[in-house]
Amino acid sequence: MPIFMIERRFADQLDPTAEDAKRINLINDEEEVSWVLSFLSADKRKSYCLYEAESADAIRRAAQRAGLPADVVTELGHRVLPTGSLVAPV
Repeated sequence: MPIFMIERRFADQLDPTAEDAKRINLINDEEEVSWVLSFLSADKRKSYCLYEAESADAIRRAAQRAGLPADVVTELGHRVLPTGSLVAPV
């Protein structure tokens, strides 16, 4: 399944809760997308999220339903390891 990086920009600082995650995951399940991991910027106004999904459109639909921005959605390909090795997408 393709992996995507989603950049989200927020007007206010993000303070995520377990309830927020549960609600987002329920919507993601309905859209058949899987939230893998997220990072917050130091000022908590941006997040960078890894998702597995069949398409960028599925991610955008889930984000819209959850009331989340999806400012930049990028499909990821090869990984570069610290050794310099290139690993093909799974």
